[in-house]
Amino acid sequence: MPEHEADGQLATPTHEVRDFLHRRREQIAQRWADEPLFRTVFTVSRDEAVEASKVVVDALAQVADSDQVEDPDAAGFSGVREQLARMGAARSRAGLSNTQVASELAALRPPVENLLAADLEEAPAEHLRACSTALTVLMGTLRLVAMQTALSEWQALSDRQRLQLMEVATPVIRLWDGVVAVPLIGTLDSARSQVVMETLLNAVVDQHARFAILDITGVPTVDSLVAQHLMKTVAAARLMGAQCIVSGIRPAIAQTIVHLGLDLDVITRASLSDALRYALHELGADIVNPGAGQR
Repeated sequence: MPEHEADGQLATPTHEVRDFLHRRREQIAQRWADEPLFRTVFTVSRDEAVEASKVVVDALAQVADSDQVEDPDAAGFSGVREQLARMGAARSRAGLSNTQVASELAALRPPVENLLAADLEEAPAEHLRACSTALTVLMGTLRLVAMQTALSEWQALSDRQRLQLMEVATPVIRLWDGVVAVPLIGTLDSARSQVVMETLLNAVVDQHARFAILDITGVPTVDSLVAQHLMKTVAAARLMGAQCIVSGIRPAIAQTIVHLGLDLDVITRASLSDALRYALHELGADIVNPGAGQR
């Protein structure tokens, strides 16, 4: 039965929804616990899914109490954003698309609407429609909040994985005592250049390197931006006390550099082996061909 305000009038639709959520908290949580979104995420026990559902119901009641059922930034949602993010991320890891996750969120609405209709079956039809509309809007806002939160979580995860991939794709190789090398493969953009610089500088410090070789054999093109990134890395290495050598400059790249009028103020060598030979010579450890003395 609908509750009444102090003046004897029916409660406003949003406050009616608030009161309904408080009254039917346990029933709603029990029904939600059997929905895929909760059942497949909270797998330790059904009680765990029920408790998680109650937290969401309480958040909805708080939002309804503030009359902000259309506002995804309503204070009531702040307490469940982290939980919603974990749920969305868990379903994503299970292989569900954003559309499928959204469908599972939408499936939470019918059980609540059915309970509301049963609760207000004796209320005036107009009041029931208004309350149903308020509940529909509230559930739609919850769905929006969940998707926004999940998308933010997925983007953060994607950024972390991208950074990890760049780190893996930018190894530092210790070629000799005091000589390290970074073989670059693929496009060198601003984000990856920062990873290259940090990785190289850490290796210079850890290995006490005097020479650092940047091998760009696997870099398809060199434009002014790539050259600028290389120069920043060279300058940073110099500040750490290491001399940089850029190797792997192919004829096409050399022509591009000349055409762009770029001044690469750095030692260059045609290949990684040539760069290593130069570094060893500077260290007083020249390479000797063991077959040179044989006749």
